[in-house]
Amino acid sequence: MIDASRLHVDIDLALDSFALKVDLQTHAQVTGVFGPSGCGKSSFVESVAGLRRQARGRIRLGESHWLDSDAGLFLPPEKRGVGYVPQSGLLFPHLSVGENLRSGFRRARDSGKDPAAICSNVVELLELHPLLDRAVSTLSGGERQRVALGRALCSAPRLLLLDEPLAALDQPLREKILPFLRRVRAEFDVPMILVSHDPIEIQALCDDVVVLREGAVIARGAPRDVLIDPSVFPIANERGFENVLPCTTIASDEWGTTVCLGSPPTELRLELINRSPGPSSASLVAIPARDVIIALERPPGISARNVLPAVIEEVHTVGNFVLVKAALSPQLPGVAVEVGRAACRELDLCRGRSVFLIVKAMSCRMFAEKA
Repeated sequence: MIDASRLHVDIDLALDSFALKVDLQTHAQVTGVFGPSGCGKSSFVESVAGLRRQARGRIRLGESHWLDSDAGLFLPPEKRGVGYVPQSGLLFPHLSVGENLRSGFRRARDSGKDPAAICSNVVELLELHPLLDRAVSTLSGGERQRVALGRALCSAPRLLLLDEPLAALDQPLREKILPFLRRVRAEFDVPMILVSHDPIEIQALCDDVVVLREGAVIARGAPRDVLIDPSVFPIANERGFENVLPCTTIASDEWGTTVCLGSPPTELRLELINRSPGPSSASLVAIPARDVIIALERPPGISARNVLPAVIEEVHTVGNFVLVKAALSPQLPGVAVEVGRAACRELDLCRGRSVFLIVKAMSCRMFAEKA
């Protein structure tokens, strides 16, 4: 029996300066498509959605064939049962928020689902109830993206396509919307394709990632392993790479929050500075690779609040610095650290060496789950 969530895309699409050629099979809940601007990410997801009529090859979800150019088959977008959320959201400007959400009800009914029940769940999940009677023109950027995501979900899609849904938002808004996407991942049994050039989004949301460069797949695998591969890291590090680690809040007050990395019980703890007044709760923490210091011994008398024991797993020269991957525990992904070449040589950093990672509380960012 064919897995209904297994997606197979084998396409060839001529673009302005190169050809997009992707052969991908995945049954991951969230598959990321990562790469620099202009590498073909949006063209790929538009081909899956049926918006690129000139794409050649084959696309299949489970037993449903959407494209087979050799057989002359092309299923139009409205027949594919996809929920598509582009960067701009593309809400219907003449409809209220509630009317936008209900615009996908017919598709949900056609698929045998109860649209009212789905909509009620979506409204609660994305905290849209205060917005239902609002005009689209009055919404902020973050509100528009939540509504666009909600409208896609209300159509009961077989596949959710997210084309850089946070790219148009500033950093504070992106930090607020990311937890909503994680809630959708946890609550809805629908496979997703997430297009992004942000390593934080890929690490926080994806089980699998494909990296594109000029239309070609250059890497594929688990997000953290792929992003800190020496051939991919320069792309992931364009804006400064941040390690995203799961955590559990164990204490919080007006000054800061203490988390344990992974799930308790664990002695791996981080002290974090709250960005806004009052107690906070974190489920993910982001640690910039260039803000971590490596020491051979536990240093006494320093202002940095976090000193974590680790073991070096990999050392690679990347351009004018060295990329060190250090393991905190078997249950956590390795932490990427940028080190100067001279410092790496003087400390004799090598695979298997025990070290201490020094992390300033001010350098870390928290991402809270929505209750």
